[in-house]
Amino acid sequence: MRFRAKIVDLACLNHFSRVINTIAKLAKTCTLRLTVSKLYFILSDKVANGGVSMWCELCQGNFFDEFQMEGAAAEHNEIYLELVPENLSRALKTAQSAKAVKIKLTNKHCPCLRVAVELPSLSSSSRIVTHDIPVGVIPRRLWNDFREPSVPDFDVSIYLPVLKTMKSVVERMKNLSNSIVIEANLNGEMNLKIETELVSVTTHFKDLGNPPWASEDGCPSSAPERDLESMAEARIDIRKLQQLLAGQQVNPTKALCNIVSKRIVHFILLHEDVSLQYFIPALA
Repeated sequence: MRFRAKIVDLACLNHFSRVINTIAKLAKTCTLRLTVSKLYFILSDKVANGGVSMWCELCQGNFFDEFQMEGAAAEHNEIYLELVPENLSRALKTAQSAKAVKIKLTNKHCPCLRVAVELPSLSSSSRIVTHDIPVGVIPRRLWNDFREPSVPDFDVSIYLPVLKTMKSVVERMKNLSNSIVIEANLNGEMNLKIETELVSVTTHFKDLGNPPWASEDGCPSSAPERDLESMAEARIDIRKLQQLLAGQQVNPTKALCNIVSKRIVHFILLHEDVSLQYFIPALA
């Protein structure tokens, strides 16, 4: 297995750094899947962490000036690594004014991602700062555990309000309760609700719009039998939602959520070259 990549463009480097920062806020450890054209950051903690899962996908061509990899085998040209995203995020923080950053999979004493940051210097020779980030290589037989999560059959899909607004609402609410109810309908309305013995607070959002999902036969499939006004709802852990909103450093061009009543809330944040899916299970 071999992997090496290089980023020279500063804007790409800063953008990549923001993506990694966001992931570091959502996952203590995650799986990095490398293919010839894409990088994926995957979290599938089914039980251990309340079942939150994440799927983040980047097109390598939009970030890297050079990108070479050889996978586990010719017919399985992929590499799966386990890593602590915070370590990668820290390494990239030293690269804010770098001339170039090289990332390479090495195996001296243990498998590592070596991040070499070339910094501008006054003399002709440049300074290079190197970070070795330990990784675990995931064997081929376990790869199936890291397949893309399927989009559940949802009751309602709705565009999210401005994430900054939503974030400040959720931050105020989290002092009052550990859980929050998200409800929405096919009429572009969404409510965030807190209900405890002492207090009940609801924030209403209107005119958000509902995404036109195409079904198998190409017709939009926003469950036609569903009444437009009726709400689908799920109660979720408020800290998990806050974590998602607080970690957002990639300003998405589109943000939406799908609600499977009383089962799961599926968030999708889309940027030109990054897509992030985040699944939060409903509380019983």
